[in-house]
Amino acid sequence: MPEDLEYLNAAIEEARAAELGGEVPIGCVVVSSTGEIVGRGQNRVLRDQDPTAHAEIVALREAGRTLANYRLSGCTLYVTLEPCAMCAGAILHARIARLVYAAPDPKAGACGSVLSVMNHPQLNHRVDVVSGQLAAECGEILRSFFKARR
Repeated sequence: MPEDLEYLNAAIEEARAAELGGEVPIGCVVVSSTGEIVGRGQNRVLRDQDPTAHAEIVALREAGRTLANYRLSGCTLYVTLEPCAMCAGAILHARIARLVYAAPDPKAGACGSVLSVMNHPQLNHRVDVVSGQLAAECGEILRSFFKARR
């Protein structure tokens, strides 16, 4: 979908802001069924001293407050890196309809790379998962970040 690129670019903006804040550059946005960004997130684990403050969790929390509902039915979550097990679980519990992630995470991805939490056959919620758009760009943002840290 053409709008996927627009929203992934918004997630990339969040990732770049995270990097400026000294965090691993991962960004996320949650978009309502009407096309409005209702939640924005970037990694905040260091700044907030919170191991759960991944970009997806931050964005889901904001979206829940914006929509005054913990169920985010009909929403799409866009993130620059494949969600981990914690974030995949939160996406499922929020009842996100669609997940679009850019780069796979070969070390902790829970949407097929390492684990298959998303759409596990024994779970009762299904998410339409799309991956790979802007993967090279998002992967390079992460590689550059870690290269500079070494």
